[in-house]
Amino acid sequence: MNLFVFGLGFTGRRFAERARDRFAIVRATVTEAASADRIAAETGFTMRAFGPEADDPRIADDLAETDALLVSAPPGEEGDPVLARYEAAIRASRIGWIGYLSTIGVYGDQGGAWIDETTPAAPRSARSRIRLDAEAAWLKLGAETGKAVQVFRLSGIYGPGRNPIVKLREGRSQRIVKAGQVFNRIHVDDIATTLLASIDRPRAGAVYNVTDDEPAAPQTVTEHAAALTGLPLPPAVDFETADLSPMARSFYGENKRVRNALIREELGVTLAYPTYREGLASLKDRP
Repeated sequence: MNLFVFGLGFTGRRFAERARDRFAIVRATVTEAASADRIAAETGFTMRAFGPEADDPRIADDLAETDALLVSAPPGEEGDPVLARYEAAIRASRIGWIGYLSTIGVYGDQGGAWIDETTPAAPRSARSRIRLDAEAAWLKLGAETGKAVQVFRLSGIYGPGRNPIVKLREGRSQRIVKAGQVFNRIHVDDIATTLLASIDRPRAGAVYNVTDDEPAAPQTVTEHAAALTGLPLPPAVDFETADLSPMARSFYGENKRVRNALIREELGVTLAYPTYREGLASLKDRP
């Protein structure tokens, strides 16, 4: 079996590294040809360029030889770039499993309520509306072709090199306080575990929330990271006066608690890092 990953970023790369022993060939894309060559040397994956400035002509032939496809490349205002360029090739291929990585942002603001996969999507931002449209397009392809397309809605992703401890060490951390605000998170290794479980138990049309067990206030997680490492705790900053980018500020406009029962009950997933406490403990001594 062969694997193809559109978008070998933080999550896509970790999944491909975890999955490599299951596949004879792992092929993947990044946006620049120079990066493709470097990552190929680092990983042993067959790398292709796929982006606004480059599109490797070998991708269509690669897809014809692919059995499992992970789509981690984000959509844009004009829709999903993978479908725009390669829908015909995917439809004609032998691909049996397709995983599309989305976001819990498609649920919008739920006023801090608990939600699950049966909760209707209600995206507030243009970015999340585009995501929901891309989900629908991939699910439509699956329904029309019989290929097992699954959507994975991810909460805030963290892991080695990308977590609150790194921000504290680099002096980039802010302890933002907004009353009643909570977020779910998910360790990148638990995402990979969930995707691998889905390959073993495909269900066409499935939508899964991939998230931890315990939504928590952002300042609580920052405080725990500082206590765990002995790093200085940044001063508390009220959300209303915090120096945040428009995108970062938009995240605080959505408040929800996300359940993950479906990945446990249907896919048999046991999270290695069920809360931020286990996750941060595993990262304390890593760069």
